[in-house]
Amino acid sequence: MSTEDPRNAAEAGDPENPGSAETPETPETPENGRSTGGTGTAGVQAGRRRRPHRGGTYEDAAEDDGPGPHPATDGTVTSPSTRPLALPSTPAPDASLPPSLPSSGRSAGRSVAVRGSGPSSAASGRAALGAGLVTVPPVPRPDPRSAVLADPEVPEGKRFCGNGECAAPVGRSRGGRTARPEGFCTRCGRPYSFVPKLRPGDMVHGQYEVAGCLAHGGLGWIYLAVDRAVSDRWVVLKGLLDTGDEDAMAAAISERRFLAEIEHPSIVRIHNFVEHPDRRTGSLDGYIVMEYVGGRSLKEIANSRRTPDGRRDPLPVAQACAYGIEALEALGHLHGRGLLYCDFKVDNAIQQGDRLKLIDMGAVRRMDDHISAVYGTIGYQAPEVARTGPSVASDLYTVARTLAVLTFDFQGYTTVFAHDMPGPEHIGVFRRYESFHRLLVRATDPDPQRRFASAQEMSEQLTGVLREIVALRTGRPRPAVSTLFGPETKVVDTRLMPPVGGDVSLLGLRPLRVPRRTRPGRAPVPADAPAPPPPGGAPPLVPLDTRAAALALPVPLVDPADPGAGFLAGLLAAAPAELLAALRSAPADSAEVRLRELRARLESGEERDRGAAAGVLAALEERHGGDWRVVWYRGLHALVVGDPETAAAAFGAVRDAFPGELAPKLALGVCAEALERWEDAAAYYRLVWSTDHGQVGAAFGLARVRLAIDDRQGAVRALESVPESSVHHTAARVAAVRARLRRRSPGEPLSADLRAAARQVERLREAGLDALRRERLTAEVLGSALDWVLAGRPGEPAPAAPGRPPDLLGCELDETGLRLGLERSFRRLARLAQSGTERIELVERANRLRPRTWV
Repeated sequence: MSTEDPRNAAEAGDPENPGSAETPETPETPENGRSTGGTGTAGVQAGRRRRPHRGGTYEDAAEDDGPGPHPATDGTVTSPSTRPLALPSTPAPDASLPPSLPSSGRSAGRSVAVRGSGPSSAASGRAALGAGLVTVPPVPRPDPRSAVLADPEVPEGKRFCGNGECAAPVGRSRGGRTARPEGFCTRCGRPYSFVPKLRPGDMVHGQYEVAGCLAHGGLGWIYLAVDRAVSDRWVVLKGLLDTGDEDAMAAAISERRFLAEIEHPSIVRIHNFVEHPDRRTGSLDGYIVMEYVGGRSLKEIANSRRTPDGRRDPLPVAQACAYGIEALEALGHLHGRGLLYCDFKVDNAIQQGDRLKLIDMGAVRRMDDHISAVYGTIGYQAPEVARTGPSVASDLYTVARTLAVLTFDFQGYTTVFAHDMPGPEHIGVFRRYESFHRLLVRATDPDPQRRFASAQEMSEQLTGVLREIVALRTGRPRPAVSTLFGPETKVVDTRLMPPVGGDVSLLGLRPLRVPRRTRPGRAPVPADAPAPPPPGGAPPLVPLDTRAAALALPVPLVDPADPGAGFLAGLLAAAPAELLAALRSAPADSAEVRLRELRARLESGEERDRGAAAGVLAALEERHGGDWRVVWYRGLHALVVGDPETAAAAFGAVRDAFPGELAPKLALGVCAEALERWEDAAAYYRLVWSTDHGQVGAAFGLARVRLAIDDRQGAVRALESVPESSVHHTAARVAAVRARLRRRSPGEPLSADLRAAARQVERLREAGLDALRRERLTAEVLGSALDWVLAGRPGEPAPAAPGRPPDLLGCELDETGLRLGLERSFRRLARLAQSGTERIELVERANRLRPRTWV
């Protein structure tokens, strides 16, 4: 059995999965054998499952090539020889994040219970894979005859005794002796046979004409047949390994009993259950008649992608997520009917056209069945199944493991990483798509109570992750309405920069001569006053109002199951004091009522309410400490009182619980900005804004942190991406103009930025920007232009032809034209002034900027 170093678990190169694949120096390659994936089959299971014992336990059946899949040197996907939801609030630190911010690693510590969405049994209205977010190449339906095996034979390496207590290798060649496909187990004496019991042309039950063998699965041979009684439709007959295999027989009977009534577009249909005599023994063998699913299994799709050097090229993450969403919908349907699938993996799902179908239903069992044998596959099955049996959580575990196998070169997933996941330091796709990694970490947590509560909940979060991935890859936002958080309440700090504290032009402002009589309170600048300090560097910013930013974060939606939900729905928006008074009459002292009280006290701002808020939070943590909403408000309280490190730990726990939600990432961006961890804040803000342009606070936050590190172009891009449909569009454009020019050195090449800023001012004028802000903005642009002209117009490209230079906001781009424009703007501002003192100041500034005259 091979043992891979975790450092060798890297993904194959892919445009969506950057990073080179690392290959173990001495990889161990499994025996080669016929793939039993079976194009266009239903009920096909490649490889050997874990051999079950009665009572729901099992052991690994040893064999010479190991009990699980051993990745070949080319990365081929090979089949194995066949959490009250809680999440940590203080994850272990990750090298890529500051110590005060949550990391992406699996963690331990304080846990938060996560409200589950409950099981879902409704079929989706989607017509195709990808939830409308990604286009998955359709798989055409092949000619069923092309899937028939010409020489049906089980490879020697996959032959094992059908006795679950034994599972010894059988039918192997030794000492030059040819392998026998039939015989008796040398360990327990049980007979075995790997010879197909049906031949082409056999008529089963007087209705199904056998066309041939498709594949050999964990429960026997699978045959293609024609239903002569129903329009000659193609069907699949699934038989048993041998009549003495009680476990296999029980699984087949349960499959007939449970699944004949299941109807779902993503689950193979069970048509019938029939018996047919064995031509050699005369005993009756049972066969399940299933829908024929033409297409390709996920295993075949994955293995068909190759790099130029022949290694497997992992699937794009977005495509794998589309498969996962469809599979979770099918599993949710089964869970809603009290059934567990137990054995989801790359072999057991086939893409047909633009849909995915689950096949091989032999491992399906009732949730309350604690007696029947349990079937599963090493590398996919959850670790607790051997002790406690399968569950909804273990089904979700298999989906996450399948996503991992599809999206990177998961070497050692049946050995070194049989119950673990390599970290982002080894897997490039995890570094690029952090939310995807966090989703897999939660879904495969060793504690089933810490995993997703339902297939619907995991599907919602996986869809959110897919939205992020598609938005980052395409540059187009993919917003959606959250089922956990409300919309953005407001946007704070849209000004970004304070008003101009001095003159708009430092080089063009003439000194003020001292008049004979100086008005009281005035301090005119003497003619020999020293020059102001040269501009340059990052512009001054309005300090982040952490309290306001915290209270502007999206608010968790009220749990409709809470006893106080109806009462809270009837409360109208009111001042905090009025709301607190209304809450005293609440009919029930529920968690949601206390959370609303906590928020009202935080919004109040009164010192007495701040102390009371701490008491309310303490009581909530004592009674509902594991509820994710309480953890969210723990972070909100910490951020309001000025403890961003504690807030980051709390918000990080909610982010780990719901990796597809944007609200926790926006909150972490605020925490990182408050801690002056600019790059981390920018990463969070950029992710939120790229995904949803409705979260305008993320755009302003991204601009703030970019300006803090003097990345003016990054700030401008963020501000100018605010759509015209937003009520903050004008504020964003005004801030973008100032971000381009505020405190820029005249010695810089400003020509392009001056013209871009002037175009924005013109557009704002056409959009109806009020006169006061328009003239202030015009004065700032013209003042920067005047300084640039007086500095010698550095960086200006040579004109294509001699002539008059282009205008800038209606002014000639020379000293005289710009001075006239500045004088005009300041006189207009003087007419808009609210006081006589301000008006005099503006008139004097206009006089100091106007061109010299000799009259």
